[in-house]
Amino acid sequence: MSTVAQEIDAEATTGKKTRVLAAGFIGNILEWYDFAVYGFFAPTIGKLFFPAEDARTSLIAAFGAFAAGFLMRPVGAVLFGHIGDRIGRKKALTLSVMMMAVPTMLVGLLPTHAEIGISAAILMILLRMIQGVSVGGEYTSSFVFLVEHAPPHRRAFFGAWSMIGATCGILLGSAVGALINSFTTDIQLQSWGWRIPFLAGVLVAFVGYFIRHGIPDQPLAEELAEQEPSSPLKDAWTGHRTEMLQSAGLNMMNAVTFYTVFIYLSTWLVEEVGESRAEALDINTLSMAALTVFVPIAAILADRFGRKPLLLIGSAGVAIFSPALLRLMHHHNFGLILAGQIGFAVLVACFAGAIPATITELFRRGVRVSAASIGYNIPFAIFGGTAPMVAAWLVKATGNPLAIAWYLSGIAAISFCIILTIKETKGCSLDE
Repeated sequence: MSTVAQEIDAEATTGKKTRVLAAGFIGNILEWYDFAVYGFFAPTIGKLFFPAEDARTSLIAAFGAFAAGFLMRPVGAVLFGHIGDRIGRKKALTLSVMMMAVPTMLVGLLPTHAEIGISAAILMILLRMIQGVSVGGEYTSSFVFLVEHAPPHRRAFFGAWSMIGATCGILLGSAVGALINSFTTDIQLQSWGWRIPFLAGVLVAFVGYFIRHGIPDQPLAEELAEQEPSSPLKDAWTGHRTEMLQSAGLNMMNAVTFYTVFIYLSTWLVEEVGESRAEALDINTLSMAALTVFVPIAAILADRFGRKPLLLIGSAGVAIFSPALLRLMHHHNFGLILAGQIGFAVLVACFAGAIPATITELFRRGVRVSAASIGYNIPFAIFGGTAPMVAAWLVKATGNPLAIAWYLSGIAAISFCIILTIKETKGCSLDE
């Protein structure tokens, strides 16, 4: 092959890889921006859609609606897992990004309890449930897609871009939240300010759709044409039951830690520490930015040293250091609070950088999206969506703002033990 031809081929390969990374990245920005911005505005949404005499009761109800979205994630896992395994990863990714855009726009237009009564709360929960179906298919479909298109020695790095997109989406939501809180009064925020993030998120959907519409799909048609029609989920449970349970076990910690630290703690800083909402969101934005930097570093280390070392370090760190880090955040000092949350970000990055490649490599091609989606979304439905609500309840029930640290430590300890049973997947063949 001539030098010119080699250069053209190299440019084409680079362009394909860039588009693949962009497809996994941009969709997750939209999905997780839309899904997480609800958490940042939960106190306001609680007052407007779930009014109660006690502000904490209203907040718990708002986080209950947040949890309702997560309970629908297994439905999305089954639906989009089937589409991804039987029709193609590209179709699943394209549908999921549009399925998030519509309910997000409707949340921004929804009348409040003062306008239509209990119907407002019911509609809010229904829209959150539709968003949950979309998220249940988005994240796992995207990281399976990324890992399958990655060079064998860079699978963790490629897979981590789904997480980087997710953190950037939550980072964007946090930044928009901080901006709106800084430039609106409390009356303006409750009147119309809270609607802006939901309406603005729709714009990202069009960018995500056009990027994903032109991405290459993994060539599965011939392989699947030779198979008899069957349920990929049933086949996954038959052939990969142990791996699916292991995946669910390690993601318990992932779910609880992530949604407690980066969703609930911004509210905790306001309600329990006494920080202003703008300052709490500033801290959350900076810690999310740090997480975005740490995740690819952890993924590179996972590609070099293996997946299990990073998973074990992250889970052990959360189990051991959660009480100390949370105590560090329980001060009226911006620097100490930020140091504590960045400490959590480092530990979260250790397992977040390794999990996408680990889960993808545990399963065979024909059932990979379904198996990965169920193993990932079941613990997120049970533990992730309820984490802010459980944290708020623990604080109220015990009267101790630091009580949530023991929940973090206990869940992380369980996941640590499960990770010990998982085989090291670095260097395995995705075709076997």
